[in-house]
Amino acid sequence: MMKRYIYGVLGILAIYAGLSIAAPEPAIVQGPSQWTIDAEYTHPQQIVLRNAANNKPVAFWYIIVTLTNNTGQDVGFYPKCDLMTDTFRITPEGKDVSPAVFEGIKSRHKNKYPFLKPMVETDNKLLQGEDNTKDVVFIWPDFGEETKVITFFITGLSNETAVVEHPVEKDQDGRPQKVYLRKTLELTYAVKNDPASRYGVELNFKSKRWIMR
Repeated sequence: MMKRYIYGVLGILAIYAGLSIAAPEPAIVQGPSQWTIDAEYTHPQQIVLRNAANNKPVAFWYIIVTLTNNTGQDVGFYPKCDLMTDTFRITPEGKDVSPAVFEGIKSRHKNKYPFLKPMVETDNKLLQGEDNTKDVVFIWPDFGEETKVITFFITGLSNETAVVEHPVEKDQDGRPQKVYLRKTLELTYAVKNDPASRYGVELNFKSKRWIMR
């Protein structure tokens, strides 16, 4: 049983490595039809609320992103935001997050971000200019205590895409399946746990980069 588990983990790592090797990097100079939205972001912050059923504290993490469209055209905005731990656990933004969490975040930041919206309520079109700047919050449930590194992937800030061949999976004709990648903002943080309290977790910024994912 243990051997199967080890081989399974190694197989997953091999697939990730293959995709990483094959994946192209975002263009240094974008083409005439490509665009990237200007995005300013806060570092991840924790908010702790009480569970209405049992009054126990429940932690969540969030990032506030300020979006400004200086591309010269109105663009479609279809974000996708994942949190990945160093154990390869991936959690989509908004999963298991109640509206009360957003309300708590909105109240905390009402002076600086009075028009803050959750991702699910964001318009799918971002109009040009600073007058149409939007403040959006992305929220995730707390990650496991064993986590040492977390990485956030924010996709939808650009229309730049690429296609690569999957290193393992084949289509019905036996040819490598196509994997469609999007320009993605990657933010990585080291996790420093306080042994005395789960709610004393600190995140240390490690890196920011654009990748194709």
